Amino acid sequence: MKHITFHLDFISPYAYLAFEQLPQALEGLSYSVAYRPVLLGALLKHHGQLGPAEIPAKRAWTYRHVLWLGQANGIAMELPASHPYNPLPHLRLALATSTDGDINRHVAETIFRDVWQGGGEAGDAARLAALAARLRLQRDAGGEEVKARLKANTDEAIARGVFGVPTCEVDGHQFWGFDGLAMLRDYLRGNTWFDGPDWEGAPRRPALLRSSNR
Repeated sequence: MKHITFHLDFISPYAYLAFEQLPQALEGLSYSVAYRPVLLGALLKHHGQLGPAEIPAKRAWTYRHVLWLGQANGIAMELPASHPYNPLPHLRLALATSTDGDINRHVAETIFRDVWQGGGEAGDAARLAALAARLRLQRDAGGEEVKARLKANTDEAIARGVFGVPTCEVDGHQFWGFDGLAMLRDYLRGNTWFDGPDWEGAPRRPALLRSSNR
């Protein structure tokens, strides 16, 4: 049985879609999953990237794309009333249900669907309080222990080369994005391509650097 680490941040519509699609995408295969909250903003900052919603034209495309993906794949989805929003309360609530850095699928599902179904304001204080009441918190969501755990999860992901969410990691191989699920399935089925030169050689390809002054 293969073990998958599913790096997620509830702010990401692609993470939500991939989470919902994962059982169907991997149907018939033997695997286990650890769902690991990380702070997407910190990943983007480390790698010098802007989030899709921070680029106006890309923001419009992203929302159209994810809504299309939802209807095309039979996944219920409505955009939150405001997006982007501050995901820290959701991430900390998730980690407050666990004694380590991972959460179970029920917790992930409860939070993802609260954000991405119904079209409400994700950061509304009353909604967050109601969400907390539905979860079995084992630690103080606002405590230093939970905050430190989120930072540790994020720092570890950065150290392993994770640059965005969702990222599924198995055997040191990383599969990014909703469309990476098909590639993940192919790997789990034992395709030997992943042991060959195309996978191993991709990071070593030289780049033609262009001056920003030209």
